[in-house]
Amino acid sequence: MTLAIALATFAVCLSAAMAGAWLVALRTGRSGWIDAIWSFATGGFGAAAALVPFAGGEMRTRQVLVALLAIVWSLRLGLHIAIRTARGGGDDPRYRQLREEWGSAFKSRLFWFLQIQALAALVLALSIAIAARNPAPGPRLPDWLGVAVLIAAIVGETIADRQLSAFRSDPGNKGKVCSVGLWGMSRHPNYFFEWLGWLAYAVIAVDFTGAYPWGWLALAGPLLMYWLLVHVSGIPPLEAHMLRSRGEAFRDYQRRVNAFWPGPQRRGGAAGGNGVSP
Repeated sequence: MTLAIALATFAVCLSAAMAGAWLVALRTGRSGWIDAIWSFATGGFGAAAALVPFAGGEMRTRQVLVALLAIVWSLRLGLHIAIRTARGGGDDPRYRQLREEWGSAFKSRLFWFLQIQALAALVLALSIAIAARNPAPGPRLPDWLGVAVLIAAIVGETIADRQLSAFRSDPGNKGKVCSVGLWGMSRHPNYFFEWLGWLAYAVIAVDFTGAYPWGWLALAGPLLMYWLLVHVSGIPPLEAHMLRSRGEAFRDYQRRVNAFWPGPQRRGGAAGGNGVSP
């Protein structure tokens, strides 16, 4: 099977997977299953794309390495969301806002919205495949740098998730905004580390010698993820929800803390630690 045929097959499968996510979300009333299914599908088909053999049936070490990175990322994120949803996570604030905006057209519009997510997953799977098919002998230093970047991303996202969970579990923090730990450096550290993980494949794929020009296409992964998280389906709807539910406390948080890129808090707001938990 050539890579082109494999990607066409994966496109159909990803479309079917997100149609399934649509049905599950509607029947359970828990939109968290959408992101869990998307994570498993993107990582699974990305790993499969990485393992498509070279001409002649050749399999290389880099392909296995990149496939493992995709699987580890997929299981970490997918299981985290699935467990949270199974425990009663209910509707994600982003999807709740879409339900309010779309009204009676919510079901049909959500279906096509998830098909767009399937297309995004295909682009991400392609960036994984491009990294895996770098023909340079290896593993070499950029491969291990890519591994280090993904490990840092997973560790960072895990720490951010745990800090937020600990903040939410304290009854005294009800109605507040979480600005402890990583949440005091970025309003969305989980999104930042999610983006960082996709940069790992570009690190592996890009060849500055010009021997593998296709490697530059792997930048589509982090570029797409940045656009989605920062400008489309990540920060904008979530912060709109937070402004409605937390009001001035969240506005103060916005004034003090960067939206995406981690950095020191700015002066001029209230004292840190009064945080907002999304």
